[in-house]
Amino acid sequence: MKKLSFNTNWTCNGKAVMLPHDAMITEKRSQDASDGGHGYFPGGVYTYEKTFTAPEEWKDKTVLVEFEGVYRNAEICLNGEKIFSHAYGYTGFFVELSGLNYGADNTLTVVADNSKLPNSRWYSGSGIYRPVWLYICEKDGLRPASVKLTTISYDPAVVRVQSPVSVRATLAGISGEGTDFVLHIPGAKLWSEEDPHLYDVKIVCGQEEITIPYGIRKIEWSNNGLFINGKETLLRGACVHHDNGIIGAASFPESEERRVRILKENGFNAIRSSHNPASTAMIEACDRLGMFVMDETYDMWYNRKTANDYGLDWEANWRADLAAMISRDINHPSVILYSIGNEVGEPAEAKGLEMAKAQIDLCHELDDSRPVTCGTNLMIMVRAGQGKSMYKDGAQTTGNIKQKEGTGEAKNASLAFNIVTSYLGTMMNKAGNSKKADQITSPFLDMLDIAGYNYGSGRYPLEAKAHPNRVIFGSETFPQEIGKNWDMVKKYPYLVGDFMWTGWDYLGEAGIGAWSYTGGMPFNRPYPWILGGAGVIDILGNPDGSCRYAATVWGKADGPQIAVRPVNHPGVRPSKSSWRGTNAMLSWSWGGCVGNKAEVEVYSQAASVELELNGRSLGRKKIKNYQAMFTIKYEPGTLVAISYDAKGKETGRNELKSAAGSIRVVARPEKTTARPGEILYIPVTVEGENGVVESNADRTLSVSVEGGELLAFGSANPCTKEEYHTGTFTTYYGRALAIVRAGTENVVLKVQDGDTTCTAQIMVEG
Repeated sequence: MKKLSFNTNWTCNGKAVMLPHDAMITEKRSQDASDGGHGYFPGGVYTYEKTFTAPEEWKDKTVLVEFEGVYRNAEICLNGEKIFSHAYGYTGFFVELSGLNYGADNTLTVVADNSKLPNSRWYSGSGIYRPVWLYICEKDGLRPASVKLTTISYDPAVVRVQSPVSVRATLAGISGEGTDFVLHIPGAKLWSEEDPHLYDVKIVCGQEEITIPYGIRKIEWSNNGLFINGKETLLRGACVHHDNGIIGAASFPESEERRVRILKENGFNAIRSSHNPASTAMIEACDRLGMFVMDETYDMWYNRKTANDYGLDWEANWRADLAAMISRDINHPSVILYSIGNEVGEPAEAKGLEMAKAQIDLCHELDDSRPVTCGTNLMIMVRAGQGKSMYKDGAQTTGNIKQKEGTGEAKNASLAFNIVTSYLGTMMNKAGNSKKADQITSPFLDMLDIAGYNYGSGRYPLEAKAHPNRVIFGSETFPQEIGKNWDMVKKYPYLVGDFMWTGWDYLGEAGIGAWSYTGGMPFNRPYPWILGGAGVIDILGNPDGSCRYAATVWGKADGPQIAVRPVNHPGVRPSKSSWRGTNAMLSWSWGGCVGNKAEVEVYSQAASVELELNGRSLGRKKIKNYQAMFTIKYEPGTLVAISYDAKGKETGRNELKSAAGSIRVVARPEKTTARPGEILYIPVTVEGENGVVESNADRTLSVSVEGGELLAFGSANPCTKEEYHTGTFTTYYGRALAIVRAGTENVVLKVQDGDTTCTAQIMVEG
């Protein structure tokens, strides 16, 4: 079986493109284009075409094309004849090309219809946004994703091999043959988050040979905890949407690996793919870097959350889509949980409970080595059980008020939930505490191998008595509650982790997590809002105070951590979101703000912390819930936090500095060498001569590229009319980012700042 890239020489609506390609990200945003869920991007109908030659030697082969993701309602035609369709935008699918003209040209046409909005609660992207592959297979030989590997023991290591055709498998020099056999691997290196060792498993079938990267690891769980290869494991989790920020939904391996790497560097060890199957590239990056994955199927079942979403197609397709996710995931050691949905209310009714059982049974049938879960919002389920469903046929329901599509703002049913949450805030965590709530939710929760609670931390201490055999985790939580939540994770063996909303900022759900100095409700903000604003890491990859707070709580921070709320809005109180506990940044560089009030947050596991500014002590405070707050006046210089134990002995220190010297624009590539075609990230910052980023001297910059293609240039500004594909953008708190595809020559990025130009160069090899 040969696997070939099929990503070049495509057109989209007549324009030459290279896949992966997000057609939505370059569309013109406007107030009338869509709603805030989509980030005010319009949809459309996108026709992709590729003409290729089918050699005569393919006549005796099976030719398949794999599409990893097409959003949405894909129709596939070969030489003008429809051969396949696929409704869901987030699962991959295979198409057999059985009507080829051999020895001649053929045209493959893919129509992605994403014209009916809203069809998602967040930015979806449009078109063929994930890679495409061509497979040339023997008629009776191997097929993609047909060989299944399972670790059935880790001490000693034993791996089971299953295949629909007889194969010979070799792992670490140990071989076996057949359709169902085991390999005993003495002295095997196990896969773990600390040492994610991958073996190359060679599979031979006749004249065909494939290699499968595989990590030996076994998952076990009980009310005593979650264990990976016998080691108790607590999940330090991030909920993550699928988009890649300023390049939109396009999924490049370099982009996915960068995101996983930055999350891990900041203390996370788990990702929840919210709320759809992750890209293959992300799963593979998690395999390589040692990041656990909770892979999730969909955001809705048969009740729609928006008028035109996958709920229209769910009942006809869920079985195939769930099977596709499991078939893709099954050999990936990073995937340790299958989630069958997010915040669905259907399991509160008889039909929904029956559908839940069918999905869980299918998961167990296809793969009994992984636990099945669901991101269950107890409040939503309770309301559904009381006949007050928030989601029904794409309408929004709030109390006794029901609005349908076409009645003003009610285009997105998630608005109802966001309204309620904004007013309830963290009180929502107690919405599932009553006996009635327990009665409504337990039939479903008890079906799951591990029950995921969205905003249900009030139930954590109760479950030991109420449900002594239940294993649970926080599948979605507020970042500001990580301190008290993690204390419970460490205390209760049956509580195995926490996933905060969100680990990385994302496009769409405009302003749901933003702190704004311009007023307005902290959800469904109007155009030109574009970002959710809820990520503890922004869309460029920069951590904020909430991120460093979490790392401190987890014991993954070196010394006390300092974060400062923006100093450049004197006297203005921001409107705050329930999904964000602070807007503090890792900056003490606020030009022109001398004398302004500065709110400084210090995070530590120590007993107390002292703050010093330019050598002067500003006092010492006790640490409560891993943090202390100081209110001081801003002056440039060096801000130092010193932590002390209960006996007053210093245990660590850290500092933030102000930018010094002349302020200038600098572009620093994240790597200095590249391969042709590689995706490159080049941060662009406004900084002083000492290399410190200045947070209050933003300017509009223009970039151009020699030796490569500019894919995007932008900042993390959550509210802007600027466009990521134009090459011109304004920095935000001193930062912007250029993303470039390397050509065959050295890449030179030029950044124009008024009359001044700075450059960055990357050597292209090979």
